[in-house]
Amino acid sequence: MIGANLVLRFFLELSALAATSYWGFASSSGLTQWILGLGAPLVIAVVWGLFVSPKAKIELPRPAQFAVELLVWAAASFALVAAGQVVLGLAFAAAALTSGTLNYVRAH
Repeated sequence: MIGANLVLRFFLELSALAATSYWGFASSSGLTQWILGLGAPLVIAVVWGLFVSPKAKIELPRPAQFAVELLVWAAASFALVAAGQVVLGLAFAAAALTSGTLNYVRAH
């Protein structure tokens, strides 16, 4: 079960990047489209790498790390909803919340 959740988390991380990129490209046009479409996933990747990843550069207390993780998942979910993909955004939120909670409980 732990291995399956780790695989799910990896796909959720990739999906968060894709979701924010999709939002950026779908929500604007011209130069702004490119800035948002490439910049939003870059922000997600930097935040994840700094605070959440197994090799995080900044070590936070576990509850704070979980809060940052939930913020990343929420950003990706809201990005999908804002881009008109409501069902996909809700499904992503449910999967991410479940996976994140299982990971948090396992670590304690």
